[in-house]
Amino acid sequence: MKKIANLLFVSILGGAVTLGSYKLFIEEEAEQFLPQETQNSFIPVTKTPAYGTNADFTEAAEKTVHAVVHVKNVAVFKGGPRSIWEYGQYNNGGRALQGAGSGVIITPDGYIVTNNHVIDGASEIEVTLNNNKTYKAEVIGSDPISDIALIKVDADEDLEYIPFGNSNNLELGEWVLAVGNPFNLKSTVTAGIISAKARDLNVRDNSPQSFIQTDAAINPGNSGGALVNINGELIGINTAISSPSGSYIGYAFAVPSNNARKIVEDIMEYGDVQKGILGIRGGSITQEAIRELKLQESQGVFVSEVTPGSGAEESGIRQNDIIKKIDNIEINKFSDLTGYINSKRPGDEVKVKLVRDGKERELSVKLTKLDVLAIPVLGLEVANATSEELKTYKAPNGVRINRTLSEELPSSDLVGGIIAEINNQKVSSIRDVEEIMQSRTKSNPIVITYFNQRGEKQRMIWR
Repeated sequence: MKKIANLLFVSILGGAVTLGSYKLFIEEEAEQFLPQETQNSFIPVTKTPAYGTNADFTEAAEKTVHAVVHVKNVAVFKGGPRSIWEYGQYNNGGRALQGAGSGVIITPDGYIVTNNHVIDGASEIEVTLNNNKTYKAEVIGSDPISDIALIKVDADEDLEYIPFGNSNNLELGEWVLAVGNPFNLKSTVTAGIISAKARDLNVRDNSPQSFIQTDAAINPGNSGGALVNINGELIGINTAISSPSGSYIGYAFAVPSNNARKIVEDIMEYGDVQKGILGIRGGSITQEAIRELKLQESQGVFVSEVTPGSGAEESGIRQNDIIKKIDNIEINKFSDLTGYINSKRPGDEVKVKLVRDGKERELSVKLTKLDVLAIPVLGLEVANATSEELKTYKAPNGVRINRTLSEELPSSDLVGGIIAEINNQKVSSIRDVEEIMQSRTKSNPIVITYFNQRGEKQRMIWR
């Protein structure tokens, strides 16, 4: 009996010690994860540390830093910086000056993607690797509209490169690294998150862009560098900062990797960029549109017009439809649509989910080749001219004025006419027009030389 009593006493004492230890050490430690003001709250609060506090970027940095290069461009510039797209040092005297940016090696045999504005107008391009080896680079091709360029070096060995990732899979808040050469400081890595997707900066004269926005620090010299995910995959090409001072203030933008990869592949295979279009005109749904058109949807792209002969028309898309998804990609605004379509080529088929009269429909649309171009700053839309049209107006070259976008312009005199020159530069295709409008100094007037419907040669100036 005495033995049993002793065992019972020991058991009780052991239980008390265990309970006391739990209360003193374990429970008290768990409570430390709760903010003081929420301990008695009826709102559920996690008792575990926040995810990502121990995120490790070393592997991604090691994978990518050797594949990001320093790009030097020697060119002749006149005037000062014109926009957030510019870089380097400028001199009003028009002397040869050296600008610097970054580039990303994408193949072991030396193909490098960078920004068009980094190599634009270069008389000589020099590329320096992370191991200090230097090579002369050749420009393979570029697309001023997207600000992507492809250059190549002939190295004496296989180079380290960064594989492309899928930018469609990015999530808001996802960790990313920006790798580049800001202020000529080689091999700089900064960390941040995805702040926004499909961001349209509205700083250029052509169609909306679709950028990745990040708070990873990007400064002059980072242009053309890599934006990579935690696995070291290329998910963007760093392109611009939004800053009144020209230095980083918390906002930076990158061309999505899917768009950059498609442009690079086009340049390598076709020599230029193959642009497919859905064949609609429209815009993001706004509060004004909801009120005026009595829309039931608050997000998506409202179709205001369908281009005759386009894939959209042939598939059955109609005016007043609201596009909600393309290939399971959510379309909440117009830059979502343009960003995804810009990663496709003419002839590709996409699944378009739309709402019509309150009912959902899904249509298969074959993308057609871009053959018209809107120039908002001129208030004109142009198209490639046929040889018959050029002969009719006795124009040696040019593009046809398809329609006017402004009521202030004399449409009866302009529409159907042929634009032969812009700022004294000959144009033979809408591609020429794109490049001239992209590279112009925005503060300077625009002069077009055109043949009107009567075949008379005219000049107009936009200031």
